[in-house]
Amino acid sequence: MGKTLVAYFSCSGVTEQLAKELASVVEGDLYKIEPAIPYTTADLNWRDSNARSTIEMKDKKSRPAIVGKVNCMEEYDTIFIGFPIWWYVAPTIINTFLESYDFSGRTVIPFATSGSSGMGDTDKWLHLSCSKETKWRTSKRFPEDAKAAGLKKWVEELKL
Repeated sequence: MGKTLVAYFSCSGVTEQLAKELASVVEGDLYKIEPAIPYTTADLNWRDSNARSTIEMKDKKSRPAIVGKVNCMEEYDTIFIGFPIWWYVAPTIINTFLESYDFSGRTVIPFATSGSSGMGDTDKWLHLSCSKETKWRTSKRFPEDAKAAGLKKWVEELKL
């Protein structure tokens, strides 16, 4: 396995913790995907039809702006991308991230955190944001209390 990046988006810290554990397991670099306009608690209220996250998730073309870029993305052969599950898919900010780079010939492996929601159509929508030459791996959902041993087993099963 060549150089590895673990990029992640996290609002509550759950996905961030998992991403840090994964970066340790794969001995990869860590990169936080940050929104240009940070999400507030009100923005994340999924019960409010006028909340920012609800509006974004209803619009499949929504692409929230992100701050910064990964330095030397071309050096990474394997990119793990982590996020919480929102409405049974990845937040659209993950599409923004994927569409910001050319992953042709690289392996992209999504992973998510969720207390109870499944992955839904996550792979379908995210894969559309990458070139056809991207080596796409099926996404994996982890519970909030995932441990390093579980991550290590998953990575071993990926046979990178």
